Amino acid sequence: MQRTDIVKFFEDLSYDTKGIGAWLGQGGAQESFDRLAAIEKEPLGKVQLNQLLTLSRALGVSDDFFRYYWLSAPEHTYDITKLGDYDPSYGNEKAIISLKHLKWGLTRIYIDGLLYFGNIKYGYKALRNKSMSELTEFFRSKRIPIELIKNRDSAMKFKKIAKDDRYLISEMACKNFGDKPMTASLLKDFLIKSYKTLCQNGPKTIKIRELINKHPSAGRINEDNQMFLFSADDILEETVSSELDIESKYETIAARYDKARMSAIANTEYYLSLAGDLDVYMATSMRTRQDFRNMADFCEKIFESEHLKDLNLRYFDPTISAADGHEDKGLIECLMVKCSKVLVYSAGEKESYGKDAEAAMALSLGKPVIFYCNRSQKEKFYKDIHPLSRLVDFASGVAVGAIVTDSETEVACLLRRIFENRMEYTIEQRKDKPGYFRLREKITGSVVRIQTNDELLSGSFWNHYLKK
Repeated sequence: MQRTDIVKFFEDLSYDTKGIGAWLGQGGAQESFDRLAAIEKEPLGKVQLNQLLTLSRALGVSDDFFRYYWLSAPEHTYDITKLGDYDPSYGNEKAIISLKHLKWGLTRIYIDGLLYFGNIKYGYKALRNKSMSELTEFFRSKRIPIELIKNRDSAMKFKKIAKDDRYLISEMACKNFGDKPMTASLLKDFLIKSYKTLCQNGPKTIKIRELINKHPSAGRINEDNQMFLFSADDILEETVSSELDIESKYETIAARYDKARMSAIANTEYYLSLAGDLDVYMATSMRTRQDFRNMADFCEKIFESEHLKDLNLRYFDPTISAADGHEDKGLIECLMVKCSKVLVYSAGEKESYGKDAEAAMALSLGKPVIFYCNRSQKEKFYKDIHPLSRLVDFASGVAVGAIVTDSETEVACLLRRIFENRMEYTIEQRKDKPGYFRLREKITGSVVRIQTNDELLSGSFWNHYLKK
């Protein structure tokens, strides 16, 4: 095999730079290519690998680093056996036996550098001299302890709330029904005042919807009008002929509100009590009764699916949780995002600051984030380059990207892979920008890590980001 053939074989990993990225590229030492041409007849050991690296002005590696990346297939944070050049025989070897074998180890090094250091060169430098125990412990700390999760004892049961009543726990409903829904509420007062206004010439039969829409103030306070329609959804088409009728209709739904809200408050207390064991945070915005139904169905489909049922995952379901005021609710949700291991973002029909902020928070904490949206939303997401698709982990500086899918089945499959530490990745280098790497999640093709080739940006970023 000639030098040009070897350069071609490694072109997706090589780029014009000092260090690990250059030794198999156009500027690599001739000795490296002469030695690699004979690798299948004369396997490459650690000593000669270090010589070749040094001749190409790259840094050498420890014995244990060599064994970890080329002579073993340890439990890792992703499935290293699914990388394209893997062969089960590698674990039985004492040296690198082929170019594919060499590339498999290099690909692992590159992926680990992108995943945990945000930069291939920095990752290699940080890991290359570590012992086997140090390497094992470093990656063990990054793994999700799935066996502990699967085998932990059950938590207290959440209070059940009928799907059709879950909209009653929303902040909009709370504003309208109040803390004492049976005696006083904005909604009841509005309905009675509206009835009096619209029936000044004597009692008449009228729909609840008309009491809201035809009130003289409805056009001037559209936001309140929408909140009243939302809260009274279950009785909008019912008719009333007196104030007593209004009170009767109202009390029926107020009683359901009171029951649903008490259950939701209790559920929030349960969530707070098991925050340390929370696995998945479900982020969404719900503005209509149907939104609550859809989100409840989505949670069931995901976590009761055959893909996840046996994992015993605990997730925060926003359709069964409420708080005493929006300020407390914000604190609770921030805590749930912080404690969860993964965030799933359900796009819904409209944008929302709340769910966007939650997703941004999770990405900035370095957590995996899965965006679930319909096909047209997904296409728009990529076309417009949604700002949440790449954010920086504040602790490490690593650029973290969201995983985007329009399939509920893929959401469940992705969650299983994440929790079982079996994620699959592909790495690509932009042909028009050597040194610019993207790490893609394999199912969706979503870019979850990047390395820029802009030397000024890279140098400035890391010099300032890592400044103590």
